[in-house]
Amino acid sequence: MSQSARLGVCIIACNEERDLGRCLDSVAFADEVLVVVDSRSRDATLRIAREKGARVLCRAYEGNIEQKNAALDALGDASDWVLSLDADEALSPELAAAVRAVLAGGSEGVAGFELGRATWHLGRWIRHGDFYPDWQLRLFRRGAHFSGVNPHGHVRVAGPVRRLPGDLAHYAYRDLSDQVARIQAFSTVASEARAPRRRFGMVWDLVTRPPARFLRGYLLKQGFRDGVAGFVIAAATAFHVFLKYAKEWERSTVGACPAGRAAQGKASRAAQERPEAPAP
Repeated sequence: MSQSARLGVCIIACNEERDLGRCLDSVAFADEVLVVVDSRSRDATLRIAREKGARVLCRAYEGNIEQKNAALDALGDASDWVLSLDADEALSPELAAAVRAVLAGGSEGVAGFELGRATWHLGRWIRHGDFYPDWQLRLFRRGAHFSGVNPHGHVRVAGPVRRLPGDLAHYAYRDLSDQVARIQAFSTVASEARAPRRRFGMVWDLVTRPPARFLRGYLLKQGFRDGVAGFVIAAATAFHVFLKYAKEWERSTVGACPAGRAAQGKASRAAQERPEAPAP
């Protein structure tokens, strides 16, 4: 390329006043930054995005994949490359320099780049186990979109994919309680997104996959090298897998018996009688 390519950044956010400023500062070199704010957001997210000079689109949340694709569709036409981020992520200086090098040239024939995500959790950077290196395809030529199953979508590109040096810093959890709350929410979304299947397969996954995930993260991927934090993360990840399949089994079993449907009806009526919970 004779001149630098243009970069558009898409960020999705909801109640992210704690982290959004850091994210936006790390991509200040981009030609365009678009923040798609969940319309349920109630903190200073919208104000911070505007104060940092980003273009803002406020949109009702339909799902993680849908939100990210809406951001891609709303991005200006002038961008050659797209960087897709969550508000709790930020480019390290080394990674930002690598992205700028891609824009300056030398990436002919490459369709996208994976970024190595490093998570800050339990008072330290996690450098082993399932959390690291967590390669994510986030920098890609314009025209690609997210697909897959909520809550974790992925980008498909037509061409070779390379990896960039430097960390994509991920401030995923405020504490262990926050992680458990997200596990609860994400396991529900994942179980509901799965297509109905034979009960034997569900029970087999419920019994075998959680311990297999713990062993993979703690032993095979050396999560033990992160000390007690590595053990806690491996156990929490296995619990996430357990809940996903347990909820799938529950949904299939309860939905198949009249007693279960009656219990669901009682729960629905009870929910209607309670005061409406405030939006998050």
